[in-house]
Amino acid sequence: PGRAGGTVAAHRPREAGCCGGLDTLDIAQVDISVMADIFSYWDWTNLKFNLAILAVAFNPLFWNIVGHWEHRTRSLTKLFGSPFTACYSVAVVILLLNVHRSYSFTEAMKIQPKIQLLDSPAGFYMGSGILLIGTIFVMSSFFALGFVGTFLGDYFGVLKEAKVLTFPFNVMENPMYWGSTLNYLGLAIMNASPTGLVLTAWVAAVYKVAILFERPFTEEVYRQKEKSMKNK
Repeated sequence: PGRAGGTVAAHRPREAGCCGGLDTLDIAQVDISVMADIFSYWDWTNLKFNLAILAVAFNPLFWNIVGHWEHRTRSLTKLFGSPFTACYSVAVVILLLNVHRSYSFTEAMKIQPKIQLLDSPAGFYMGSGILLIGTIFVMSSFFALGFVGTFLGDYFGVLKEAKVLTFPFNVMENPMYWGSTLNYLGLAIMNASPTGLVLTAWVAAVYKVAILFERPFTEEVYRQKEKSMKNK
């Protein structure tokens, strides 16, 4: 009995350790073709792709730098003689930058492979629906804020009576940013573009960083306005 027990113990399968038996894994047998297929959808060195990356990052950087500079110095207001004229002028630049960003986004998608799973009528209709939702958020935000409110009016000292809390701001914070992100997501799905999906994720990340800078400023500006009105 003792020898039999010893024999059984000697041939008992080795139990996996805490890491699932990774010490028995043969790296040479790992199939990396799946990862290779995933990365084959993008050419990270392509000029148009990198220009789109830069265009996405530049726009919020531009309007935040210009906005904070104007708030501190009022230089553009002095140059144009009016905060409204200065704001309209910056708005034109921002609109042109946004057109260039969208163009760069589209051009980057054109030169990269498509995802077969999304390259179908169902994918197109799903992307169209997402694009429609994003457009609703963007346009309703614009009408709620007005032209000046949309394009940095608070940085130029042109404030609304109170912080806007109507639709779509009662549904989510920063609906214009997230609506814009949905627009890009919809375009990416409509074009079955993995490059578009990557750029959409980049748009969301850039907007998230921009919000971290813009939210405290907006809250402080309206806090000061409310305080000054109470002191009158």
